Amino acid sequence: MFKNLMLALVLALSLNATALADENAQVDVNTATAEQLAETLVGVGESKAEAIVAYREANGPFRHIDELINVRGIGMATVDNNRERIRLGMGDDGNG
Repeated sequence: MFKNLMLALVLALSLNATALADENAQVDVNTATAEQLAETLVGVGESKAEAIVAYREANGPFRHIDELINVRGIGMATVDNNRERIRLGMGDDGNG
């Protein structure tokens, strides 16, 4: 019983550490691949990530984080949930 409890505790701590590492992850939406976007952004799967890349290729780089709402399937809630993860790669944090 004690062995199972310890194993569960170790597993929980390792998963928590992974979640914390992912929480601090950032991605440049102007240079990242669809795979990188999907791995880093919360609520963005492969199809939405591909839509971000396609929009960027068709319209040029994003100049402000809020421009992501122009991508089909990306709403303000998704942008707000990822605001700390999104970088623009232009020396701007996208907040002004």
